[in-house]
Amino acid sequence: MHPVPAPPQPVADSTETLYVARQPIVNRDGRLVAYELLFRDAPGATMSTERAAAATSRVLVNAFAEFGLERLVGDRLGFVNLTAEFLAGDLPLPFAPDLAVLEVLETVEVDDRVLAGVVDLTRQGYAIALDDFVWGTSIDRLIDYATYIKFEVAGVDPEILTERVAIARQRKRGIKLLAERLETDEDYQLARNLGFELFQGYLLGRPETLTAEAISPSKARQLELLGLLTSPDVDLPKLSAVIAADPGLALRILRATNSASVGQRRRIASIQDAVIILGLERLRQWLAVMIVSDLSQAGEADLSIPMVRGRWIQNIATQAHLPADVGFTIGLLSGVAELLGVDARDLADRLPLTDEVQAALVEEQGEFGVVLNAIRAYESGARGMARVQNKLSLAVLAKSYLEAAAWQISTSAAIH
Repeated sequence: MHPVPAPPQPVADSTETLYVARQPIVNRDGRLVAYELLFRDAPGATMSTERAAAATSRVLVNAFAEFGLERLVGDRLGFVNLTAEFLAGDLPLPFAPDLAVLEVLETVEVDDRVLAGVVDLTRQGYAIALDDFVWGTSIDRLIDYATYIKFEVAGVDPEILTERVAIARQRKRGIKLLAERLETDEDYQLARNLGFELFQGYLLGRPETLTAEAISPSKARQLELLGLLTSPDVDLPKLSAVIAADPGLALRILRATNSASVGQRRRIASIQDAVIILGLERLRQWLAVMIVSDLSQAGEADLSIPMVRGRWIQNIATQAHLPADVGFTIGLLSGVAELLGVDARDLADRLPLTDEVQAALVEEQGEFGVVLNAIRAYESGARGMARVQNKLSLAVLAKSYLEAAAWQISTSAAIH
């Protein structure tokens, strides 16, 4: 009797629902040109309940490594609120400069460290926006480095607003002014008359909350990986193996490769490809932000489905002289799709995968597609045995599965 694994079932505490809100920003022609991205921790929430640094970190992780920035903003700009920790360089920005506008929150106290950090960010090519701007605060120090200034309109005396706008244009030629908190037609008309270029507010669109299901990465695995990255002699194969052992972390890293650059995106076939594309420094940055982002998240995921599936295909690939790391990635992603309850095509469309990996994952085509098809038939028990016989021998599948299951158990025990 060959061992038949239980059919994959979603694990309740291994996934979480993520929320990101976006509010539209339009130009003088009424055309949508950008979104401000905002953290939410519930579908009906109207503001963040988390402390600022954690909320900002979760927006970055959710936007770039979970939802995918292209899904949130398309080809438009994304405005992201930043706290002093990010501006001063205590926490890194793990994405390319052209992908987002950095908003300096009105609550930030601009001391010398923050000022130096903003100067460095602008030198790197990041665009800076000053949020809820009021003259006479420490944020005045940043105007020479800003591309955008956001002024609130609703509830502000028109004469005071007119004076603020005049000073801004005197202080920096070419500054782009964004009118926010537009709640009435009168607010909007006043902003237009004052020459604002961009407009945002409830009158034009309330924040829309988007949701996505995600796997919760192991905190222990993240810390282990961060430790490896701080070593003077980084072992790339070991680094890739640590990432591959945690499906949630691996999925984030794969998606994060989309933020490595804004030009032609390279296609990847394995975790090691993703590590090489990101580079060690950007990988360190992403891990630091992910760890801060996950500080408030409780529990560790039971991730046996994707881990076993990845190891299982890796074992068969090794015997068939196929690339083992590609096999693991295909198995892991197919298991992740089942764990999340999403179609493999939807998952693949959000990742920069090679044609070979995409064909296997979505259509079960190619050499790896044959393996994945046989494994799924094997998992289904007697109903799938006829199909298995034409693909791979039952002995090979059974032996490979038993080794994969044992590996998953020992791996999970090592990180808990």
